[in-house]
Amino acid sequence: MKKTLRSILSLILCLTLAAGAILFAAADGNLTARAFRFNADGRFKILHITDTHLHEDNVAESTRLIALACDVEQPDLVMLTGDLAPEDTYEETAERIDQLMRVFESRNIPVAVTFGNHDSENGAYTREAVMALYNAYSCSVSVDDGDLLTGCGTYRIPIYASEGDGLRFNLWVFDSGDYDGEGHYANVAEDQVEWYKETSSEIERLSGRKIYSLAFQHIIVPEIYEALEEKDYWTAYSYPHIYNENKYYRFSKEHTNYGMLCEYPCPGYYNHGQFAAMVERGDVLAIFTGHDHSNAFGVNYKGIDIVNSLSTRYNGDAYSTQYGYRVIELDENAPDTYETRVVRWYDFVNEKEVKALAADRQDKDLLAEIRFVGFFKKFFTGFCVFFIKTVTGRTVRYPD
Repeated sequence: MKKTLRSILSLILCLTLAAGAILFAAADGNLTARAFRFNADGRFKILHITDTHLHEDNVAESTRLIALACDVEQPDLVMLTGDLAPEDTYEETAERIDQLMRVFESRNIPVAVTFGNHDSENGAYTREAVMALYNAYSCSVSVDDGDLLTGCGTYRIPIYASEGDGLRFNLWVFDSGDYDGEGHYANVAEDQVEWYKETSSEIERLSGRKIYSLAFQHIIVPEIYEALEEKDYWTAYSYPHIYNENKYYRFSKEHTNYGMLCEYPCPGYYNHGQFAAMVERGDVLAIFTGHDHSNAFGVNYKGIDIVNSLSTRYNGDAYSTQYGYRVIELDENAPDTYETRVVRWYDFVNEKEVKALAADRQDKDLLAEIRFVGFFKKFFTGFCVFFIKTVTGRTVRYPD
């Protein structure tokens, strides 16, 4: 009898959740992905993977590391934010996507995808065709927005409370485009911004309160340069503005900084108001991007964290030992906050748990290579950070 009652209550709860998802989906033209729930402990973990740039010469090593990361982190959702498998032909791209997606499919880990500037730039296939490849896997929760919005892969992912039917958190996913008509990097377009504003407002109306959220896209917002400090060429760890090489920028002490700036940020040339709209709405805690491969940093600007994540691949060189992934964790009891950390391959492969897993799966050769090559890169970076701090008193690397 108790088992039957539990089954009936579970069915009612599922129907209620489905009804809520349909209600909110109607608010944004059905650009809503499959709904998630916080776990029984009130937590939800996202593994942010970006810029894998999978090709024949790195796909085996990269996917082995990603598989290890999945087994160690046990994420509730993997977020892929572009420049993933930009091969020359559709057939080659399909093969690389299969090698990547089988990692998640075999582990039953849900995956959300949006695109970067390289994913369809050669014209051999469209973003829609590539999205169809991802959505052929049952683990994909991605949405092809069709003709509703610019690009392909702009949607939202609702996360409901661990118990009950309340919407507790929201993830915004944006296709930030590839290039504008003048050859500059693109950015989230006007119609996508309007969709966000209207959907955010409608969600607040239906929920009776703002629903806090995170945003994910490939290309960083132009406001990143407002959040940095302009300095001269001779300042260590200052970088030229992507569109004005006579201006140099570094972290500003006026803002809260995280991580380390290792190359100049590459936003779109034209600003279509995405960041300003999010500041106005007040529901986005952070915008997570990729695109700039060696940057793992964040800057809090106007109440929003502008965050860049590392390229998640391994190319066998010293620099790629410092690539890796980002983990983001949410707590339904504190929805106005989030936790994040960066994991670099060199640090990752030295963890005891990773060593044990790799031994079972015969990945010891790959880990040994990363340890050997990566040691020198980590030592050099650490020395530079220490030297600048000692000589100038300036901090160039903050806690991730």
